[in-house]
Amino acid sequence: MARNTPGSTGPTNRTPQPLPRQRTVGDFAKAFFAFLALAGLLLAVPLALSTQGWPLPHGMPSFDMVQQQITVDTFVNILVCVVWLAWAQFAACVLVEIKAAVSGVGMPSHIPGAGPSQMLARQLIAALLLVSATAASFAPGIAQFGQSLESTHKPTVAAAQQAPGVGSIAQAQAAVASQADAQAQAEQAHAKTGSEGATKFYRINPPEGRHHDSLWEIAQRHLGDGRRYKEIYQLNKDRMQPDGTKLSEASLIRPGWIMEMPADAHGGEVVEMPDQAPKVSEQVRHQIDEYAKSGHHQEQPAQHQGGSRVDNPTAQISVPEQRLPNAPSTGSGAVAEAPSQSSGSGLGLSAALIGAPLLAAGILGALGRRRRMALWQSAMTAVAGRRGMEPPVPTGDEADVHDALLVGADPDAVRFLDLALRGLAASLGGESRPLPVVYAAWLTDDDLHLQLAQPSGTPPEPWAQGQDQTFWRLERSAVATYEGIDPETAAAPYPGLVSLGTRDDARLLLNLEAVPGLVALTGADHDRAAVLSSVAAELATNGWSDRMTVTVVGFGAELSPLAPTRLRHLGSVDELIETLGAEIGQRRSALGAAGHDSVLTGRTGPAQQTRWAPHLVLVADEPTADEATALAELTADSGRLGIGCLIGAGSAGQLPGATWDLEITGEGTLLAPLLGLELDAQLLPQAQHEAVVRLFADADPEGDGPEPARPFLVDITEQGRPAVYARLVGSYEIIGLDTPDSERSALLHEALALLLLHREGVHPRVLASAMWPRGVTPEVCDALIERLRLWLGTDEDGSARLRTDSTGRLTLARSVVSDLDVLRSLHHEATEGRGTRRASVRERLLTDALGLVRGPLLADRTEGRYTWLTHEIIDTQLPLLVADVALALSAHHLEQEEPEKAIAALRAAVSGSSADERLWNEMLRATHATGDEARLRELAADLAVRSGERGLPPRTEALLDELLPGWRGGVAAAG
Repeated sequence: MARNTPGSTGPTNRTPQPLPRQRTVGDFAKAFFAFLALAGLLLAVPLALSTQGWPLPHGMPSFDMVQQQITVDTFVNILVCVVWLAWAQFAACVLVEIKAAVSGVGMPSHIPGAGPSQMLARQLIAALLLVSATAASFAPGIAQFGQSLESTHKPTVAAAQQAPGVGSIAQAQAAVASQADAQAQAEQAHAKTGSEGATKFYRINPPEGRHHDSLWEIAQRHLGDGRRYKEIYQLNKDRMQPDGTKLSEASLIRPGWIMEMPADAHGGEVVEMPDQAPKVSEQVRHQIDEYAKSGHHQEQPAQHQGGSRVDNPTAQISVPEQRLPNAPSTGSGAVAEAPSQSSGSGLGLSAALIGAPLLAAGILGALGRRRRMALWQSAMTAVAGRRGMEPPVPTGDEADVHDALLVGADPDAVRFLDLALRGLAASLGGESRPLPVVYAAWLTDDDLHLQLAQPSGTPPEPWAQGQDQTFWRLERSAVATYEGIDPETAAAPYPGLVSLGTRDDARLLLNLEAVPGLVALTGADHDRAAVLSSVAAELATNGWSDRMTVTVVGFGAELSPLAPTRLRHLGSVDELIETLGAEIGQRRSALGAAGHDSVLTGRTGPAQQTRWAPHLVLVADEPTADEATALAELTADSGRLGIGCLIGAGSAGQLPGATWDLEITGEGTLLAPLLGLELDAQLLPQAQHEAVVRLFADADPEGDGPEPARPFLVDITEQGRPAVYARLVGSYEIIGLDTPDSERSALLHEALALLLLHREGVHPRVLASAMWPRGVTPEVCDALIERLRLWLGTDEDGSARLRTDSTGRLTLARSVVSDLDVLRSLHHEATEGRGTRRASVRERLLTDALGLVRGPLLADRTEGRYTWLTHEIIDTQLPLLVADVALALSAHHLEQEEPEKAIAALRAAVSGSSADERLWNEMLRATHATGDEARLRELAADLAVRSGERGLPPRTEALLDELLPGWRGGVAAAG
């Protein structure tokens, strides 16, 4: 490490950069021409314009003046006005740039619409200051070095890792790397130049009136290349700052800190010491001297195990120590062990998916959206034959994976996380406070802990400080404060959070977006693939983000159906480097133009509508050394740009330029020694990955998947009267069974409803997770199944009405029927059976079917129960089925020239499916058939009001043009 020699007059720089730059003849020439240009633009232009006289009218403009012919003089006067305005804008830019240099504001105020003009002014002022003898006196805030610095932040120390509520375990590995090579180069450089050179310093300014500063921007301004920020970081890493904290992360600097600069740093914000010591106060000299000494008495950093490594900024990820007392031992959303074999479970489910509650909830949500979209598409285009609006029933591995998703999913945890984060953004935005940089989140059954990159003051209520100033904590019960949050107005602040694994009862979500550089993932190919698949699937489907781009490279093209608008695939790292380089340049420009220092600033405040969506990149195969270097350079300041990269690094070695290193072992443990982490990794193994993909492919009505399932049909004749009949459409009623004990009645009714909606069968573990989302013991679930079996009883032949099929799933006997089964059967018989041969039979069957609709499904269900319905698509199937019945009945009545009966049938269905344009179009036809044009015009106006700003669907507009020409004028008059 470089040290003062006996003859030195001050501390020397510890970097292999040349001595302070000497002013050349070229510098003086640039300054001279810059002076001439400024003089010409600021003085000559207005003098020349003044010779043209006063360009504006001498009196108030009149309408007659506007009607006059434009003469040459008028054109010249307009041109003079335009030039005057351009000159005034440029003069304002010059004043702003001069004020910034003199007052010490590092980033001058932005003049609206003056991008090129302000850039020209900045370059001319910089050329003058380059040779000015007093340029150094313009350093920002040096005169205020004696002012008190913010001292409310305590230093953050990488302490021993502690699990919530338990004692300390092994001391976490030190998060530092070797600096020996850089220091040796610095000593060699100063051995050549001696110790006579002055040391340069820069003070980090507060963000008042300008952007938050960053090492990248400092390097760009004073070293000419933002990528040289690492040199500044190396000079100041782990040195005590005036406020008692240390620089440990290249992307995290605080106002009031002092940065030692490389020897070739230039510009008015840099101060040379001791040459300029007389220009600052004694207290300032003392602070700088103390800081300079800290650079010469650093302990030798520990070598990273495994060989030499480029020094990378790291941070300790600690498990939160605070939690609520008597917290359960199961993880967030976990369901207790499945029912035993004795309960009929002959099928094991994927532990990987059961143990991934956020991932499972996201996949199920995306699958439900895809299935609903397929149902609507099928209804509107009549593709795939529709066949009762039944999607394919999963079988084999797909059924196992679907059941595992149902068991593992925890939508309540997703909702809690989403509300908590959006609420935090809204609270901070209301207080005009920026979002803190969050490295990680720890989610438990009872609370959420955010681990901040640095202390960020007191958290807004209902958040509270955690174990130290770098933890903010929210109890799950307190999230009710944010129930009224509107996702359209409260942006998702941390969409880059993704689950990596669990430790004890805490689930870690790493904020990939906040990592300042690359994250490397080492391990065997199949283990890395399982981690990357899990990360990709969760990022693509998570419920705590808005817009986002997830790019997968070298894998995962088949995952795009999970989120077609969010997930994209690239074939090679070369293609990634090309596209990422262009995007990073655009993001830097956009942030600068918007006046934001990072995407976090853009997600709160008046400009939050831009959202500043993150771009997260996942690369499966290890890039070459050149590709890794190129990626590292591109992503050097990715943390502030909203770009995160997780790169596969093979089974051995380390990725050049990586900031953080993760390792996945064959036992499913995720290790990150430099971050102090050891987790049970969240994985999506290859078999489950393929099954998930097939589930989404089968949901595509235009795909090559299996045929849609045949609906469960019952005998609708008198001879087919069921032994047990349940009414689900409307209020829940059961006919044919005794009323169970009041204590168990609600649970038995809910379990029966689940089985009735899944005639293909329900896995006992799915039943357990549906009835007890927070978990239950196998004995309790077994007891419920036995009570349900006894309650349902047996058929006349002695066979139980609750049975177990060959796969271990619970099924109901055909003698147990619901009104939903009858509704499907009546519609099928009317449209594909006897009703196709006799009109009277068709009318009776369809009328009976429509009479079964007494309201929405399970209309009187108890609040807080039936939460499993969020995973079902019956909320789309039932309205579409009712609409099909009404449309068929309406068509029949129109054939019989009974338009009023057709309208009545359609109105009965519209109440439960008002968004189905087929019903409204048929209503228009039926109303037109009445011959009452005024009634038709009234209906058209009502439809226009219902459509709002979206306007009528194209098909409806085309139909109105056919039935009621000139309807647009009537709607406009009514509006």
